[in-house]
Amino acid sequence: MDRMPLLDLFAGELRRLRTKAGLSQEALGEQINYSASLVASVEQCRRAPREEFTQRCDEALHGEGLLLRIREAILKESLMPWFREWVTIEQEATALCSFQPLVVPGLLQTEEYARALYEGASHLVGDQVEQPLAARLDRQKVLDRPNPPLLVAVLDYTVLERPVGGPKVMREQLRHLVTVGNRTRVHLHVVPRGVGAYPGLNGAFVIATPPEGDDLAYLDNQLRGTIVERTVDVNSLRQHWESVRAEALPHGATLTMISEAAESWT
Repeated sequence: MDRMPLLDLFAGELRRLRTKAGLSQEALGEQINYSASLVASVEQCRRAPREEFTQRCDEALHGEGLLLRIREAILKESLMPWFREWVTIEQEATALCSFQPLVVPGLLQTEEYARALYEGASHLVGDQVEQPLAARLDRQKVLDRPNPPLLVAVLDYTVLERPVGGPKVMREQLRHLVTVGNRTRVHLHVVPRGVGAYPGLNGAFVIATPPEGDDLAYLDNQLRGTIVERTVDVNSLRQHWESVRAEALPHGATLTMISEAAESWT
């Protein structure tokens, strides 16, 4: 994967603002409470800038929001072209119904769990992981806004048992699920062990309800994701959703199961 031009732009503007302020990498790091090595890594495009780092740099160097705007563009560019449209739909949705038979949904992943997925299940290596990882974590802000969408997520029980990242990562991930699951607008459901074949096993999907207009859906696959708009197809997925939801445990029982699973990862 080639380096993105916007990442070069961010690095150049950070270096320009720092030099203009008469600060060394060490002095800037001390001012923003980050290491000089991290400042150097970002300026050399070896690390993608995180939000807090960017905000502190922008304030310390009087960037007037320039670095934050470049970072926002970096996150959009780091998404695959077909996924950019879905992220816009996701961010505007009033409700999201998500089914995942294999892994924790992206909106609910911890940083270390997401990193382990990128490192183990994609072709990205080393620093190439940083940009899409930052973009995935940035999407999660939709759940933190004052009026977040209703998120109803159904997981297959195998998601709780797959050792993504190892025991420590799994324990923290499942504890995070319980924490987020206690929010008013988040409902979690697990299809328990013992349930045989059911429609959702054909693959992951998400149904989004926009503020206006008809529902849309997203299908994930090995090559590229697909946005589904045809009414007949969305209705078919809605039937799949109802079947999947019917097999799953209630929200309270699910949180208990996830809590117990979290503590079993020792």
